[in-house]
Amino acid sequence: MIGSVWATKKDEKLNGNKLLVVQLTDAYAKPTKGLIVAADIVGAGAGDQVLVVRGGSARYALSAPSSPVDAAIVGIVDSVVVEENE
Repeated sequence: MIGSVWATKKDEKLNGNKLLVVQLTDAYAKPTKGLIVAADIVGAGAGDQVLVVRGGSARYALSAPSSPVDAAIVGIVDSVVVEENE
């Protein structure tokens, strides 16, 4: 998570949701070119590595099937272990 989005005018279904800017990374936590805006439901903070779901899963996580959300932060990552192929 690298930033926040402030929107004084937005769809009313977004009210109450904190919107955060997320830098996408690969499995080794190296940044990729992508940035997304995601609704935060877990209280993530600046610099946190987060778990993001997209599409219908994001709306399901928000318990708002008609919400105009395509990405939601559903977890704060403590660690990642990637096993190397030999």
